[in-house]
Amino acid sequence: MGHTKLLPPKVTQAGGLVSCVVVMALLTGCGDDFSDLTHYISEVKARPKEPIKPLPEIKVIEPFMFKPEGLRDPFRPLEQPEQAEGLDVSTASGIKPDTTRRKEELEAFPLDGLKMVGTVDMKSSLWGLVKASDGTIYRVKVGNYMGKNYGKIIRIVSDKIELMEIVPDKPGSWREQPASLALTE
Repeated sequence: MGHTKLLPPKVTQAGGLVSCVVVMALLTGCGDDFSDLTHYISEVKARPKEPIKPLPEIKVIEPFMFKPEGLRDPFRPLEQPEQAEGLDVSTASGIKPDTTRRKEELEAFPLDGLKMVGTVDMKSSLWGLVKASDGTIYRVKVGNYMGKNYGKIIRIVSDKIELMEIVPDKPGSWREQPASLALTE
């Protein structure tokens, strides 16, 4: 048999041994002192419990579906009855519509596209509630205009709105025609 020579331990082994001793010293040195953490946890647990706030109410939003069928094309000019028929209002004698006044909102709808939905008594005056074909509800009073034929409101009662329209009679002349909207809803 031969001679075996013992070598000194390698430096890496000695370094590993030292780091292991340091880690063990750290663990045993602070491993037993959790008193401050234990005190904090017991303090938090001892606090009075607050009631949980209720969730906010969820608001339901109704979806809106735009349906352009039956609505006027916004890119075309409004048709005037006297212009559409080529009539000259200035030559008509007697009754004629006032074409110089500004049109009201409800004159954009034909009379059969309007519905009376109720009345409102404000300041001892009765106002009518009219629903247009686009779903908008308008408030009207005596003297307002509505419909395509220059219909002027002459009377509002609880169940109907009476108006006087000015319609073309024959070329160059006009006539008055009574009309009304009855309460529907």
